[in-house]
Amino acid sequence: MDIHSILFLVLCHCWPLSFAARHQDENDGWQDWKKRNNVVIPFQAVDNFRRNIWAQNKAAVEAHNSQGRRRFDMELDEMAPLTPEEYAAFRLGAIIPSSEEGRRGRKPTSQRRLDYRTLGYVTRVKNQGWCGSCWAFSTTGSIEGQYFKKTGQLISLSEQHLVDCSRARGFSYGCYGGWMGRAMQFVKNYGIHLEENYPYVFWHRQCKQDRGPVATKIKSHVRVRNDEDALADALREVGPISVAVNAGRPSFRFYKSGIYDDDSCSTTYLNHAVLLVGYGFEKGDHYWIIKNSWGTGWGEGGYMRMIRDGRNICGIANYAMYPVI
Repeated sequence: MDIHSILFLVLCHCWPLSFAARHQDENDGWQDWKKRNNVVIPFQAVDNFRRNIWAQNKAAVEAHNSQGRRRFDMELDEMAPLTPEEYAAFRLGAIIPSSEEGRRGRKPTSQRRLDYRTLGYVTRVKNQGWCGSCWAFSTTGSIEGQYFKKTGQLISLSEQHLVDCSRARGFSYGCYGGWMGRAMQFVKNYGIHLEENYPYVFWHRQCKQDRGPVATKIKSHVRVRNDEDALADALREVGPISVAVNAGRPSFRFYKSGIYDDDSCSTTYLNHAVLLVGYGFEKGDHYWIIKNSWGTGWGEGGYMRMIRDGRNICGIANYAMYPVI
């Protein structure tokens, strides 16, 4: 089932209805948004309900973008008509064992840049679709980086193998969530296939371990000490690192470009897994570079630059880890 089919099912689910959207201006952009995103809602009551949510998110995006001297911009995307609860269920999925808080760091003074995308460590931006499998994409990204570091070959590993088979063996909940540490333990025990041999289908299904020999196993995984300075050191010495962040804010959900900074982003409640691939500096601001798994239409081609100023923004330093091959 592709993304648009799943989106259709979510949009047309019979949630409690509101009819206020009937009275909205027909030129508010709702019809254009549906056309651009290939969304058809056959029931007027459901269309009204979804339009109300979309309009609220549109207002929030426009209010943010109208501010002067902002660090980043937002835009409406295919998540625009989803409630916060639906967004969390279908787009996040990191289940962290505890709410341990990471230590903050010093504000960087060096203007050095590090970007593993330019060094060959990072595969293309992928898309988890409407499946809470971010943990799988974060895990494969860090293993892909370490495999490249060891062999000089960049391979694309199978998130579907993790989603299906780690779920079958009790290491995750598949599309209902998981944790990178448990996923790495699965790869240590059973290995992981190439993406081309076990392609992604946007939902969990029966495990099919018989896809030929696995592409690689790992020996272990290492948890980075939970503070920003240790995270920067590990990133520089090791390569791309799996991290967990809080992605619950609308500002994160609808991020478009610039250096992300939201004081309301929790540093303790972590619900999304991404891949940390570098850091940089622009116009007085230091930032982290994270690779998301929401396709190239989100953010800066699928990436986000997140402020790096010693505040441990969105809890990025709390749960960081990398595999050992």
